[in-house]
Amino acid sequence: MKTYFRLLSFAKPIEKFAIPYFITTAFAVIFNTLNLALLVPLLQTLFSKGDKCAKPLVQAGAAKPSIFDLNAFFNYYVDFIIHQYGEWGALKFVCGIIVTSVFLGNLFRYLSQRTMENLRAHTLLNLRRSVFNNVMNLHMGFFSNERKGDIISKVSSDVQVVQYSVTGTLQVLFKEPLQLILYAAALFAISVKLTVYSLLVIPVSAFIISRIVKKLKQQAITLQQTYGVMISYLDEALSGIKIIKAFNAGNYTKDRFHAQNQKYTQIVKSMARRQQLASPVSETLGVSMITALVLYGGYLILNDKSDLSAAAFIGYIAMFSQVTRPAKAISDSFSGIHTGIAAGERVLKLIDEKPQIVDAPNALALNGFNEGIKLEHVTFAYGDKEVLSDINLEIPKGKTVALVGPSGGGKSTLMDLLPRFIEPQSGSVNIDGHNIKDLTMDSVRSLMGIVNQESILFNDTIFNNIAFGKPDATMEQVQAAARIANAHTFIESTENGYDTNVGDRGTKLSGGQKQRICIARAVLANPPLMLLDEATSALDTESEKLVQDALNNLMKNRTSLIIAHRLSTIQNADLIVVLENGRVAEQGSHTELMQKNGLYRKLIDMQSFQGEA
Repeated sequence: MKTYFRLLSFAKPIEKFAIPYFITTAFAVIFNTLNLALLVPLLQTLFSKGDKCAKPLVQAGAAKPSIFDLNAFFNYYVDFIIHQYGEWGALKFVCGIIVTSVFLGNLFRYLSQRTMENLRAHTLLNLRRSVFNNVMNLHMGFFSNERKGDIISKVSSDVQVVQYSVTGTLQVLFKEPLQLILYAAALFAISVKLTVYSLLVIPVSAFIISRIVKKLKQQAITLQQTYGVMISYLDEALSGIKIIKAFNAGNYTKDRFHAQNQKYTQIVKSMARRQQLASPVSETLGVSMITALVLYGGYLILNDKSDLSAAAFIGYIAMFSQVTRPAKAISDSFSGIHTGIAAGERVLKLIDEKPQIVDAPNALALNGFNEGIKLEHVTFAYGDKEVLSDINLEIPKGKTVALVGPSGGGKSTLMDLLPRFIEPQSGSVNIDGHNIKDLTMDSVRSLMGIVNQESILFNDTIFNNIAFGKPDATMEQVQAAARIANAHTFIESTENGYDTNVGDRGTKLSGGQKQRICIARAVLANPPLMLLDEATSALDTESEKLVQDALNNLMKNRTSLIIAHRLSTIQNADLIVVLENGRVAEQGSHTELMQKNGLYRKLIDMQSFQGEA
């Protein structure tokens, strides 16, 4: 129940939907019951002509019954109309009332269903917004430990399932029980003895149905988990299609996906067997109950042990046959509720995931970059593996600092500390004398432009990719940024210029073109501090020169921190820091480090040898 009430909170303001739903549903149920209650006077009117022994509906001189005693109330007026206008007049009156009742019943049912659909859509909107917003707020480490496909499954599939559990439960809790209560009241009004007998059989049906749907919740949890893994395999296959084909791994990839798909299908079939079994079982039990009722009621009437007329008995059977419909709806809803609650638990787990890196309660917003960045005794570890150890580094404003060293030395980790993607276990990172833990993340990141080794583009136009994060940018501003990034010429030569779609992850562009668009995006943001993570390492020589020229334009009059793969590109840096095994091995200018004849000189010589070879 705790999970359900949390899911229901996403329907707020629920009274906007619940009050109209309860009112319209109540009227729909009342008129639906009335339609069947009117069968008795209708049949009595028809039978009264041919049945000379038929008793009048009400005794002569009888007092006018209460409107709450519907059966007696309508019998009174039908008898009155028969005396005033004859059987034909009474028949027209009863038929008119039935048509009116059916129209009103269906009108209110339509209004209640429309209100429920609005509630369902509103709940889905709020739930999906909450899930997505929380996912966007999570720390970078979360995405390293989770399957992307599982997250996608929760945001899309699970949320879709949840909406039906919320609305389905409202129907189970209100509409169907109310319908059962009114049916029971009408049945008691016709015959207490028959109704008591029939109600003894209903718990048997309910018990059998509950046993059938008992395991659905656990199966639903397994189903959603399996679906998440399957979506992960699909995402990985689409993302790595080139590698799959290059290594002839198509069969392996297909088999892996097929195995998960088969597992998912087996669970679906198992759940379907239980869900589909509930309906025919409840229907069979319902028919059996009606048959038993006909036998019992027929015995009473044939042996003159009941004062029910034939018309009243037929009307009673017709109404009792409808009792199984809300009972069946309740049993069907329970299977949907189990599935929805299971999906809801997965969604709420994602919503409850808290980011490990958040702004301090009284965090300051940094308005500019005036002095520089300073790392003091910084240590960072992934679990038990220490990646950075007692790092001390200063990046003065306006200077270019390069990080070099063997792979795994901690260069990218050190750079990720500055925009606060990760936090050190000890030590501090300071900007203009402020510990970044005391500053808002938005204000810190607004000072930085980031260009990664992987060119990250979105399936959108070139214009929107460059203007990403600055939706108010004009075409003139975007073109100016593209010119600085050496991208304007090739953009103009594309099919639709700046309105050309780059495809999924920029697949319609070359590596150098994608990287220059990323640089143009950083230029447009115009940050005072640039973070360049091996921005040219994946490019060919010609593209590298174009991108390097763009980077040189980008770094003018800015503070820059560069991770360099090709050491020839950072020889003019103001400070070169050599990292090895998470420690600063040496630092200085290119000339100073070459004279030291240490690790940097060794790396330079190795690249020179490879270039000559």
